Amino acid sequence: MILYRLLLTLIFPLLVLQALRKGGLGERLGGGAASPPGLWVHGASVGELTSARGLITALAADEPIVVTCNTATARAMVQGWAIPGVQARFAPFDLRWCLARFRRRHQPRALILIESELWPNRMLAMAGHLAMVGARISEGSAAGWARRAPGLIRQMLSGVTCLSAQDQASAARFTALGLPPDRLAPSLMLKTAVSLQTRPLPFEPPGPRDTCLLAASTHPGDEALILAAWPTAQTAGFETLILAPRHPERGDAIAQLAPMARRSKGDVATKGVYLADTLGEMDYWYRMAGTTIIGGSFTDRGGHTPYEPAAYGSAILHGPDTANFSEVFAALDSANAALATTAENLGPTLAQLTSARQAALRQAAQSLLAETADLGPLLDRLRRALP
Repeated sequence: MILYRLLLTLIFPLLVLQALRKGGLGERLGGGAASPPGLWVHGASVGELTSARGLITALAADEPIVVTCNTATARAMVQGWAIPGVQARFAPFDLRWCLARFRRRHQPRALILIESELWPNRMLAMAGHLAMVGARISEGSAAGWARRAPGLIRQMLSGVTCLSAQDQASAARFTALGLPPDRLAPSLMLKTAVSLQTRPLPFEPPGPRDTCLLAASTHPGDEALILAAWPTAQTAGFETLILAPRHPERGDAIAQLAPMARRSKGDVATKGVYLADTLGEMDYWYRMAGTTIIGGSFTDRGGHTPYEPAAYGSAILHGPDTANFSEVFAALDSANAALATTAENLGPTLAQLTSARQAALRQAAQSLLAETADLGPLLDRLRRALP
């Protein structure tokens, strides 16, 4: 722990320079506007906090919440939700004096960590008032902690009063690293608890839903691959392709790949390629698309959530890399509730997606995933576990 704190102190000037460049230095130093005492919820970025929106909304009905994150896009997204009692801040640096300043300003009674944020000082500062939800740890990360800092990770996990893992494998790894087994709550993949949006669509869909194809949360390399398969998809009846990048700031680069209209320019989707390079509007595109291609599953990034497209009734197609949701995609594939393919076979696979096939896939996915979407037991456990 002494070595960790020394290294963090040494790189502190670099952290300050980075924050000066990206913004939010005051909040990262533990400052900024104060918020009412209540809960502290932390998620790294957009994906983690999107998955936790339903949980945050439910908890905010009981008390104020300050949500912290590491990126400006995530902070803006949480602010845009406008959930009563919820305020968004940049997370303080994992330095003891920054954390102490943050705690004086916000007076959180407990901290809930979303997914895989394991910061030693933060966890030790909130020991005994700490929960982890949707927690996950890979085999490699667990081995690294066990090899390099077994005592530190055991100390960090000893202060966790409640941990709900994404899957049984993560639960087993956390207990092997030192989490007391009685602190385990039922496993829950937070992304199952999707808060469905019913706000009006921004424009009239360009055609019937089954003629619209969405590529959701794409990464570099995904767009070129999908655009190469697009002509084949068109022969099967698709008329509109929506590209929704994981990071909308990549919009200019993506727009160079093919002629396309752009949401960020105020364009309305018509038949052809449409670039949804904005933040906080994924519900629009899921609701328009009969089929969703899971971004990051063709380019070695582990894939993104199948829960949101399934919840909005969009059929699921994914590539071979689904490491981030391996158990879920395995269950979907086994139940014929999703289509798995490779980069080379993307076009022919899209050609199979008739209206009837899309309907069968979406119905099977909704039936399968609805069984794991109840937040009630987790909320009850958190309320008992957090003083």
